[in-house]
Amino acid sequence: MTKGPTFVIRIIDIILSVVGLLILSPLLLVIVIIGFFDTGSPIFKQTRVGRHKKKFTLLKFRTMSVEAPSVASHLVQSSLITPFGAFLRKTKLDEVPQLINVLQGNMSIVGPRPCLFNQEELISERDQLAVFDYRPGITGLGQIKGVDMSTPKKLAEIDARMLSSLNVRTYFKYITFTLLGKGQGDRVISD
Repeated sequence: MTKGPTFVIRIIDIILSVVGLLILSPLLLVIVIIGFFDTGSPIFKQTRVGRHKKKFTLLKFRTMSVEAPSVASHLVQSSLITPFGAFLRKTKLDEVPQLINVLQGNMSIVGPRPCLFNQEELISERDQLAVFDYRPGITGLGQIKGVDMSTPKKLAEIDARMLSSLNVRTYFKYITFTLLGKGQGDRVISD
């Protein structure tokens, strides 16, 4: 991806994030209130690997009990997901606070999902393919195709393929597919 699309996409990221947060603010307030009753702590913060492998704090709505371990979703028991959390995951509303990460410049709306620092195999695979040259994203080709962090090599290859052809048209295509419910999101271990 050349600098031209990168700059244009960054401007679009900012505009969409501001508009999204303004439009969704009443819904976000309701989710925060319900989240207090659900888990006592509606916002989930976790250190993730960002662009150039710099750490940043990812924001999400909490979907699991506060006792859930801070590991990749595919390593967590599904019984730790609350009923309200399951709804947030299914509707992808748990991801909306990441629009704040986009405004801060830590993320893009479209890009490879940010991993944890202990996901060494995925970091290594992404490093080899220069995936960390770009901002991580809220959604991307991996999510649309249902490939998550449990298959590091495959995910890194899909991330690199997405980034090599990312332009304004494909950016909006990935957003549209996500809004239409394509992809699964991160898997968890069934009980």
